[in-house]
Amino acid sequence: MSRKIRVLVAKPGLDGHDRGAKVVACALRDAGMEVIYTGLHQTPEMVVQSAVEEDADIVAMSILSGAHMTLFPEVLKLMKKQGLKNVLLSGGGIISDEDIKKLSKLGVGKLFTPGAPLADIVDYCTKEGAKIIAKKEK
Repeated sequence: MSRKIRVLVAKPGLDGHDRGAKVVACALRDAGMEVIYTGLHQTPEMVVQSAVEEDADIVAMSILSGAHMTLFPEVLKLMKKQGLKNVLLSGGGIISDEDIKKLSKLGVGKLFTPGAPLADIVDYCTKEGAKIIAKKEK
């Protein structure tokens, strides 16, 4: 791989809990990835604009508010509108298995729920990020 994987960690919506997002961001950084954290209360438009500006490979959203069935599809729609076809949308939060299946069918990547081992998140982002960089470099 010719460069570091760039991960945009985002907290969309009104959810004010970002400890988990910060822990994941640190784990990804410690694993050698370049991590950009957007901070709290981002709109879907702000998240996608940041992904464009930062040339992100992965957008990882943390949603604990229960708004995941609104926010993930909206961000995915805006990513497609911006032409971000080689950018993975993934993330985590308090999301039921049923909703994870629905979001997966829409094209959202793996979603992690509370208690997921950091090693699993790092491993997933490492593997998927490497695939994305390879596609971008073709």
